[in-house]
Amino acid sequence: MSIALEHVNYIYSPGTAYEKAALKDVSLEIPHGQFVGIIGHTGSGKSTLIQHLNGLMKATSGKVLYEGQDICAEGYDMRALRSQVGLVFQYPEHQLFEVDVISDVCFGPKNQGLSPEECEARAKEALALVGFPEKYYNQSPFELSGGQKRRVAIAGVLAMRPKVLVLDEPTAGLDPKGRDEILDQVERLHKETGMTVVLVSHSMEDVARYVERIIVMNRGEKMLDGAPAEVFRHYKELEQVGLAAPQVTYVMHDLKDRGFPVSPDATTIEEAAEKIMRSFQ
Repeated sequence: MSIALEHVNYIYSPGTAYEKAALKDVSLEIPHGQFVGIIGHTGSGKSTLIQHLNGLMKATSGKVLYEGQDICAEGYDMRALRSQVGLVFQYPEHQLFEVDVISDVCFGPKNQGLSPEECEARAKEALALVGFPEKYYNQSPFELSGGQKRRVAIAGVLAMRPKVLVLDEPTAGLDPKGRDEILDQVERLHKETGMTVVLVSHSMEDVARYVERIIVMNRGEKMLDGAPAEVFRHYKELEQVGLAAPQVTYVMHDLKDRGFPVSPDATTIEEAAEKIMRSFQ
């Protein structure tokens, strides 16, 4: 099972003075079970790209395939697709609207036609998966903190038991503790359930720490695609498009330039410590 884009183009306001190419000939495949990070400067096409993954946006040209089927083909079950490919938007308040948390998380399963009992069971299971405290189940979602809202929004998608979880800047606006809690929870979900995770982020440290593959978008095009160490080797190219490698990558390159026998490919502090220790053994 996979999601694939074949030569996808997307143009905003075609034929008008405001016409803009948001995606340009993008081809890629995300196999089942992969944890992928998508990075890029504002306006690079990240959000436009991920909204093609579950049909919220339709390609101007090209194909989007889920499990080998063209999602834009006539008669394709788009509702079923959105149960399988769940998208959590950057601002969770856009996805929260019920009177209390448990009702909000039940909304997706309810739309899938499940019984009230099954909906509640799914909701409680999803809330437990994201570490949301049971004492707040009957509280209004609008009274929650930013981090708690993110957890509820993610739980609302998980309650539909998707095979793919797409997160658009899930830690935007959170403090470092809240950011780490959310991403640690997502990493645990990935490991325990084996679901595909697509993470859009501005934080190089976050993608370096959690994902196994990075796709770099620039001006609507796929600029780089590979493992974190491979992508961050191109740190000078990333700088030219307003991005950067994790700070530890710069430290390792500086050590190597000063004559220390270290590999500069470390992307996390843990990797850097291991490589430094190994070089002096």
